[in-house]
Amino acid sequence: MESGSVIFSNENIDFKGLTAYSKIAILTDSNIRKHCYPLIQNLLAGHPLIEVHAGEEHKNLDTCKLIWQGLTDLNLDRHSLLVVLGGGVLGDMGGFCAATFKRGIDFILMPTTLLSQVDASIGGKLGIDFNNFKNHIGVFHEPKATILHSPFLKTLPERELRSGFAEVIKHCLISDEPMWQTIRKKKLNDQDWETLVKHSIGFKKSVTEKDPKEKGLRKILNFGHTIGHALESYFLAEGNRIFHGEAIAMGMVMESYIACEKKMIDQKQLDEVTSYLIEIFEKQDMPWGDSLVIQLIAQDKKNKGNEILMALPEGIGKARWDITVNEEELEKSFDFYRSI
Repeated sequence: MESGSVIFSNENIDFKGLTAYSKIAILTDSNIRKHCYPLIQNLLAGHPLIEVHAGEEHKNLDTCKLIWQGLTDLNLDRHSLLVVLGGGVLGDMGGFCAATFKRGIDFILMPTTLLSQVDASIGGKLGIDFNNFKNHIGVFHEPKATILHSPFLKTLPERELRSGFAEVIKHCLISDEPMWQTIRKKKLNDQDWETLVKHSIGFKKSVTEKDPKEKGLRKILNFGHTIGHALESYFLAEGNRIFHGEAIAMGMVMESYIACEKKMIDQKQLDEVTSYLIEIFEKQDMPWGDSLVIQLIAQDKKNKGNEILMALPEGIGKARWDITVNEEELEKSFDFYRSI
């Protein structure tokens, strides 16, 4: 396997070439072991399994300690391989643990959700949450390979599928106006997932290969995420977790409003984006802790000094990054969402 390669698989997965590793271990979580691991169990028979709790609330240093301890107990050396079988949470965290264990061992990502297949597994971003700050600790490190096994998508409940669709929508809004017009005319269950997965991966890889460390162009992928990540952290801290895609959908509505206020998109485009996102994701109860949400936004990794910086759409199909946004604009976007 060529380092950083993406492999599409509809049936059996070819694990030839892994014999060069001294040891192979599989990392998964309790949900994935039940629903997805049986689909590939025979292909990786005989390899030890490390299992952790599922969920964003476990994407932290405590779980990393369990993973590192598991790798240590199995006597993995620097010539070993970790296969990370799971969604975006486990891919981020498992890759981070592999990239830091003994200064780095090879790992393969096998994303099991739509969200992780179209977004989290591509581009080499790895990390964990810290004190309710989303992805606050992490590194850039490419996996040995990413294996996209389409049968995994058939195991997903509708809410998980919907969450991943948010990133598909984002990719269309910032890169492909004709594809946006295609998807917005269809309901969730009428989408062509195979086409959309390949479209999203092709776009994201083209961006991340040009800007692997997010110094410029790659920042456009953060559309919807400045507000979205803050809302995701807020709901998690309040004990009322929402899915990543649900938070990003909220963020895209509010950030599109800000883009409209800045004359980057027009009212018709804002109405199109807002109506489709609300149709697919429904309206969430917007928290009234505006000051706390703004505090979380102020900790966003994209900021510079005291400036809040966003990636915003410029029309449909294009975007700009490092757009300065002030607190008044943020508060108006919150009010806009509540008024829908």
